Amino acid sequence: MLKICNLFLSLFILFTVVGQSTYNNEIEQWKIKRVNSLKSDNGWLNLAGLFWLDEGKNSFGAASNNNIVFPKGSIAANAGYFKLENQTVTINTAKGVQIQVNDQLAKPNEIIFSKEMAKSVSLSYGSMHWTIIKREDKIGIRLRDFSSPLVKSFTGTDRFPTDSNWRFDAILKAPTTPSTIPIANVLGQTIQMKFLGKLVFKIKDQIVCLDAVEEENQLFVIFGDLTNKKETYGAGRFLYAPKPDASGKTVVDFNKAFNPPCAFTPYATCPLPPKQNMLTIRITAGEKTFNEY
Repeated sequence: MLKICNLFLSLFILFTVVGQSTYNNEIEQWKIKRVNSLKSDNGWLNLAGLFWLDEGKNSFGAASNNNIVFPKGSIAANAGYFKLENQTVTINTAKGVQIQVNDQLAKPNEIIFSKEMAKSVSLSYGSMHWTIIKREDKIGIRLRDFSSPLVKSFTGTDRFPTDSNWRFDAILKAPTTPSTIPIANVLGQTIQMKFLGKLVFKIKDQIVCLDAVEEENQLFVIFGDLTNKKETYGAGRFLYAPKPDASGKTVVDFNKAFNPPCAFTPYATCPLPPKQNMLTIRITAGEKTFNEY
């Protein structure tokens, strides 16, 4: 009997070790994808500016007398102007300044943004690339430098040690009727996001509820906790969870909690955690504060 008990104990330990090793590998792969995403052309490490347009002409270039000042040496001193009129943006370039619009030379008075366009065009000059973004009533230029030193030097953020105890089975309590919830952003605006329901799970003996919205066909959670401003980013962190199965079951894994774009750059427009997602406990899992910029 003792031999049988010892055998079962050995098998239990073996399966536990193998399971933990598999889980650790999953988190390591997630971290690699996270770093690659941040360093990609559409990541957050190469942002070089965010400029809100005024109605009418907005001059741009590297000279300080422009309305929109590009980094020194990145473009001509006076490269042209953007014109915002009735939520439509056009571009006119100065003589000899060859700006690309979707890989074609910009035409005089070319429309680069309008309410009717499905998405913004891509503009470029040398290593500088930019698009038009719209945030409620504000329209602006999001500027990227594909030669950003931060992209080259970045290897990842500090993290809490991986701990599978911060992975929880959860139930999504979906609303009875389609609805939205208000989410504020760092610009002081409030937007309505599609509400998918409340994620309900237990941390130790405490029942926790987090409101989830929809993003990229996943459950998206913006949350805060008592590590904010000390160990983690002050304005909270983000978390994705898979869409639930037919019975409403899903998983909340705080080891995959990550910093919002505003933790890496001052040129992002991040949403903030709603009041109901401010947890009164310490979530010692996932990414810590990034202090590069």
